[in-house]
Amino acid sequence: MINGDGGNLSQRRTSLYTIEYSNGGLITCPRGIPSKDPQVQIIDVIGVSESLVENDHMVASAGASAL
Repeated sequence: MINGDGGNLSQRRTSLYTIEYSNGGLITCPRGIPSKDPQVQIIDVIGVSESLVENDHMVASAGASAL
């Protein structure tokens, strides 16, 4: 989803309403943060998925910053 706004974008009378029925029920959410080396190459990804999208993003960001 765009900027973690999936909940708002998928409400009744929006363009993404009923998205949960697409793609066999698989929905992607921004819950991963890439970890980059000093040359700005992605070396790993911190992924979290147990809470609200905003909380998961915050936890993943903290993990990536700690590396």
